[in-house]
Amino acid sequence: MPRPTHAVLFDLDGTLTDPFVGITGTLQHAIREMGHLPPPADDLRRYIGPPIHKTFLAMFGDEVLATQALGHYRQRYGEVGKFENELIPGIVEALETAARQGQTMFVATSKLKSHAIDIIDHFGLTRFFGHVHGSEADGTRADKGELIRYILKTEGLDPARTVMIGDRLHDVVGAAKNGMPAIGVLWGFGDRAELEAAGAARVADQPAELSGMIAELVG
Repeated sequence: MPRPTHAVLFDLDGTLTDPFVGITGTLQHAIREMGHLPPPADDLRRYIGPPIHKTFLAMFGDEVLATQALGHYRQRYGEVGKFENELIPGIVEALETAARQGQTMFVATSKLKSHAIDIIDHFGLTRFFGHVHGSEADGTRADKGELIRYILKTEGLDPARTVMIGDRLHDVVGAAKNGMPAIGVLWGFGDRAELEAAGAARVADQPAELSGMIAELVG
């Protein structure tokens, strides 16, 4: 099968949807289950984006405790948290424009693949994406660079004609590791300084800007 002439990879959390309530509430639940008083939700905002196991490892400093906390997190998130979520205003219109322009699109998220599929389906976005790619329960492909490398190989994509779109430095760095440009977005959980320092080729203030930036970078 011939490769797509160009393709776009979209992060999920903070890029397609705003998961603040679901993720911070579930982090609070996991911390509470571990016997600690959880901080306010706003103090947990910085943990949205990186692989969740690394977050718990940073919090507890111990692999066993991090794994236990991850189990508490996944239990609540899989039942409740994944739907405590909102579409980013304007993102559906941006996806519709990209689809009309003939872009081949995929989801690339460090979130569990099964949860990501449920969220994409819940918000009626499945029609836009060839596949939803995410991590596995054992942590495989939680690292964004590893995930993107897997997508490029599995989907037969040319990195020189593929762009990553995301809101955190992990998206930008993961793309760079695979020889791809990245577009950073400012409606998520990173800021311009973070994205530009990581090497984002473009930074978008609004979803309506994405189609023009994609065309500039990959055609």
